[in-house]
Amino acid sequence: MPAPMPMGEEVIPHSKAVIRDSGRDGVVTKRALCQTCDMQCAVVTESIDGQVVRVRSSDNPIFKDHICMKAIVSPKGFAHPDRILHPLKRVGERGSNQWEQVTWEDAMTDIAARLKDVIAKHGAESWAVSTSQWNTGTDHGLGRRLMNHVGSPNWISGVALCAGNTAAVNRLTYGWFPLGDFHSTKCIVLYGHNPRRHSWTMIYNYIRLAQARGAKLIVLDPRVTKNALKADIHLPLKPGSDAAMTFGFLNVIINEGLYDKKFVKDWTIGFEELKERVNEYPLDRVAKLTGCDPEMIRKAARMYATEGPSIIPWTPITDMQRNSTSAIRLISILRAICGYIDVRGGDTFQGHVDGIIPDSQVEMHHVLSEEQKMKQLGSDEHPVFTYRGQAALKEPMKRVWGYEYINQVVGCYMANPISVFKAMAGDGPYPVKAFFALGNNPVMSYSNMNRIIKGIMNQELVVVQEHFMTPTAQMADYILPGDTWHERPWLSDLFEWIGFVRPSEQSAEPMGEAKSTWEFWKLLANAMDMPEVVPWKDIYEFYDWRLAGTGMTFEEFAKSTDVYFQPAQYKKYEKTGFATPSGKVELKSSILESLGFDPLPYFKEDPEMPDECPLKMFTGVREDPYFQTGGRHIPEMRARAPEPRAFLSKKTAEDWNVVDGEWVDVANHLAAIRLQIEIHPSMPDDLLRVPHGWWKPEMERGKGKLSGALLHADAQLARDDDDYLDQEQGIPHLKGIPVRINKLNAQHDDERIDADAVQAS
Repeated sequence: MPAPMPMGEEVIPHSKAVIRDSGRDGVVTKRALCQTCDMQCAVVTESIDGQVVRVRSSDNPIFKDHICMKAIVSPKGFAHPDRILHPLKRVGERGSNQWEQVTWEDAMTDIAARLKDVIAKHGAESWAVSTSQWNTGTDHGLGRRLMNHVGSPNWISGVALCAGNTAAVNRLTYGWFPLGDFHSTKCIVLYGHNPRRHSWTMIYNYIRLAQARGAKLIVLDPRVTKNALKADIHLPLKPGSDAAMTFGFLNVIINEGLYDKKFVKDWTIGFEELKERVNEYPLDRVAKLTGCDPEMIRKAARMYATEGPSIIPWTPITDMQRNSTSAIRLISILRAICGYIDVRGGDTFQGHVDGIIPDSQVEMHHVLSEEQKMKQLGSDEHPVFTYRGQAALKEPMKRVWGYEYINQVVGCYMANPISVFKAMAGDGPYPVKAFFALGNNPVMSYSNMNRIIKGIMNQELVVVQEHFMTPTAQMADYILPGDTWHERPWLSDLFEWIGFVRPSEQSAEPMGEAKSTWEFWKLLANAMDMPEVVPWKDIYEFYDWRLAGTGMTFEEFAKSTDVYFQPAQYKKYEKTGFATPSGKVELKSSILESLGFDPLPYFKEDPEMPDECPLKMFTGVREDPYFQTGGRHIPEMRARAPEPRAFLSKKTAEDWNVVDGEWVDVANHLAAIRLQIEIHPSMPDDLLRVPHGWWKPEMERGKGKLSGALLHADAQLARDDDDYLDQEQGIPHLKGIPVRINKLNAQHDDERIDADAVQAS
């Protein structure tokens, strides 16, 4: 994610930049934020005759190096002939791939009527929405706003597995989700995160710049990645052992007295209880749990504590483990006891920007009744990022940050995705019968893909807004064409995580009849006879309302401003306290204790590996040419990664009698997926890495096929049984799933997934 701006006393509060034409006849340039992935890099678009023909790096020297191949090829990707440009209505049975083109008016009228019918029969909570504002951009909380007025708490997102859940768990410790100050830090610790030139480009650049000025780098990763090769210390820990490793760091730092004693005394509670728990993890035990040399663990812990201020940037790796809550909590505790919270060069608390209304206040969570909030699926068993789990933070948030509901990274008031899909499939406390997916491909984006398919097939109404005919879209009742980041204005505050706001200019008119997600929610509110819920005429008027406190309209703001921010202030807690029930850093969490969980972090060892699946697989890692499940329709991207691969070491390949380039099935008790073997020097023995999100847009569509998703998608192997869940959050363990390799036409041939049978079930 973007790092804080380098804000010293010499920096003026509001950075300004002037738009310049490129100097070429007929070429119009606009300053935009790329939304092809989650980085939001500043770029320049060049258009001819109203169509974007080129995307290049920003003219602002601060952002000039932040561009990757995905942005560069975006004009070709968005102009692809298979892009959905008109509303489509299903006319055959669900999954038959039979459609007719309809008008937006007819589509929205029918969608609203059918949604009202579902709500009348089953209650407002029977409507669930899966979306990702990283992709849709202009949702800006309108989806939650309408759902809250209707009465449904069942909103889910992929951020339940990526950053959103991290935000919710961090808040249990110190009331906010911090952001690392790469520009001033002296030490960086990467927990399995592997930013590269074309993936998390901005963070990759910040790491290299920090190292160039002398910052230390510690990498925790089973693989020998390029970041590991550039690191001062590489700890090749076992997948899923991040929490155990952090216990080792804490053991060294506490018992050698390397922590910030004054901060711990003045600003924390539960230190003695924490110390007792930490002492259950001496270095010899941690070494066995992680597979790392105890002296290297000690050296890394000392480096973090003594070379600081240090940062531990957000990582998706700890978001996707059976010990996720404890791992995230342990990292937050490590930051805190070393005194690296909200200091220059540490992990900083960046609040809202004065004069600009944040998304959370658009969402209007206060209008949803407590009765409906308590119906949120999963909140009884796995409450951490639900309304129930975050309820104790309402007063502290108001006291410190000015609002009761602050939905950082849109991940702090979600339903549990697994619980939602169970209810959709008929196995919940009540039925979910209407499902909307906007800018999101949920069939492939969560665990136990075959249950998700069953749940979608069990719906009375499925609505999808998309660019292309994704596997999820193929099972919809309506597919509505979405706009792209070339085709919409945007106002970004990185979902209240980052302390500045940036505009993105609209570079072109939407192709065909594509509309923004903002427009979708306005049209639905109107069709539901609730026009007062979205009262603004258009998105420009909406942005003018949000920016009124700056004295600028959006048009003025976008033309004059690259970045709008206020000078950094550190140690804000000295004036306000922390936004926790105690007002202090809760090493022992009062909220977890009140919810019936262990208030201290812990480490659950992996279940025994089944004899039939003796190999560990980790997934959830994306490939450079693609963002999640998108981009595989672009020829230039497919040329770089043409097939779904399984990465493994030479020894592991020999043990399983497979060779480089061979096609195999990787299987467990849930399914089998077909992948091509790639022997890779970065991989440790007995571990398989499978990139996330594989389907092939060119393959046959519809039920039983889903354009190759049923043949290749990693989500089919992702377990959601209790042994492979983080209990506090209810998120799946993706970093060490037991699997086996089946050679094709071998004895396990009959165990491969029968896609038609799964669909029929």
